[in-house]
Order: sequence, then C-alpha cells, then structure tokens
Amino acid sequence: MNPEDVVAIGKKAVQTVLMGAGPMLIAAMVVGLLISVFQAATQINEQTMTFIPKIIAVFVTLLLVGPWLINMLLTFTTEIISSIGTIGR
Repeated sequence: MNPEDVVAIGKKAVQTVLMGAGPMLIAAMVVGLLISVFQAATQINEQTMTFIPKIIAVFVTLLLVGPWLINMLLTFTTEIISSIGTIGR
C-alpha cells in the first residue's frame, strides 16, 4: 500500500464524514442562531431553551436526509471493499 493510497482513502473518508454530518450541524447552527436572536430580542436568557429545538431540528433533518446519507455511506463502503484487491498495485 502506497502513501498515496492511504491519503486518497483518508481524504474520501473525511469527505464522507463531513458530507454526512454537515446537514445536521447546519440545522443545529441555524436553530441556535434563531433562538439566540429571539433571546436577545426578548431578554429571556434561559440556557435550557436551546436544547429541545436543536434536538428536534437535528432529528427532523436526519429523517429528511437519512436515505441520502445511507446511500452515501453504502457507496463509500462498497468502493472501499471493492478496492481492497487493487490497493498498492
């Protein structure tokens, strides 16, 4: 196995992780920002007010992008398994 092969597999793995986690992280960030603006406007500074909406947003996003995420992970895994025989040649 060449160092180039390891770098290519690592790069593809990092891309897959970022693409898979990205939608949930973006949803949590947007909901957190909206709640922060609401708290600043109303001067309600309750720390626990952010958790439930963020959790709901992440779960809804996971439900919406779940099939795409599973397909992406399945494609990545299939590519890695099928390339085992050709790595290093």
